[in-house]
Amino acid sequence: MRAMVIADEDTVLGFRFAGVEGRVVESRSEAARAFEEAVRMPDLGLVILTERIAGGIRAAVDRQRFEASVPLVVEVPGPEGPPEDRRTMLDMIREAVGVSI
Repeated sequence: MRAMVIADEDTVLGFRFAGVEGRVVESRSEAARAFEEAVRMPDLGLVILTERIAGGIRAAVDRQRFEASVPLVVEVPGPEGPPEDRRTMLDMIREAVGVSI
């Protein structure tokens, strides 16, 4: 299975050095289009997004995470570092399951 990164130019370049294909996006609409195309690729097993990009298309990212098993969606910090309002894994579990751990 393949992996793909959807992010800013610097992040995509870094992942390309590791052999991961990528798509540079500069707007929310480009990110949404790239993400929808990526999740429809039958041989894609992993989509990597920067947290800033994922935040701009949050509804689509969450829908993919909670309703489909493949591809796996992972958020990584971008060059600017993690956002101040970062959701923790525990927050996402509570949201998905509806149970406080």
